[in-house]
Amino acid sequence: MSKVLLLTGTRESAAEILPSLSLLDHVVTVAAASADPMLARASIRSRQAGSAAPDVLLVDARHHLVRAKELAGQLTGANLPVLAVISEGAWAAITPEWGVDDVVLHTAGPGEVEARIRLAIGRAAAGPVIAQSAEVRSGELVIDETTYSAKISGVPLDLTFKEFELLKFLAQHPKRVFTRSQLLQEVWGYDYFGGTRTVDVHVRRLRAKLGSENEALIGTVRNVGYKFVPAKSESRQKAPATQPDGQHANTAGEQEQGQADGRKPAAKAGRQAGEGGTR
Repeated sequence: MSKVLLLTGTRESAAEILPSLSLLDHVVTVAAASADPMLARASIRSRQAGSAAPDVLLVDARHHLVRAKELAGQLTGANLPVLAVISEGAWAAITPEWGVDDVVLHTAGPGEVEARIRLAIGRAAAGPVIAQSAEVRSGELVIDETTYSAKISGVPLDLTFKEFELLKFLAQHPKRVFTRSQLLQEVWGYDYFGGTRTVDVHVRRLRAKLGSENEALIGTVRNVGYKFVPAKSESRQKAPATQPDGQHANTAGEQEQGQADGRKPAAKAGRQAGEGGTR
């Protein structure tokens, strides 16, 4: 059961404005819709501070669309979901500028009204949706969904549409293994009637275009399918750091070998000198 605050510029009851509300198990409060934004927000805050704080706001927009639009815009700071109750002829006037979370016809049935209220409250409780980045990066690979392009070390890859879609889909699910049938459904669609061999051909072409240094980004799981293997950028950066140690070890080994070799001629020279003195 939710608490509904209905704002209207008329003296009608909630049952007259949205008849289905009287058939639902909600606590409905009707309040005057003020054209003054300060008064409108103050009215809502006073109810939020009390025990009957509303869960959702309904704005009566059946008759005076301009006033209803202004009121809806003023309620954006209320941190509550806002639904506009409209008439059949108001559909053309509803635009994103209204700032409402949803609209409902005043003749809507109880099932529809209940669903719209429930969804609006649920979305508000879940918080704002964080938009995903349009770019997918892995090491030197950059995939841009907005431009349908992919680059390796800044160099564009000449990919077909399906090659791009396949690479993007795998990169968006790193380390997850997909069967060939799953890839056909996700990339080519359920209405594609080709065989799974199509996936193998596209993977082979993708690896060739990625080059020998990056073809391992698309890994094969034997007898299962394929997966995207994220680039190990950190290990690549640390690898050169081990080279001086290796060189040092080799140099030390060469010095030891040189010292051993140097001692042998010295000892031999000493023996030869002793033999010369005896003679």
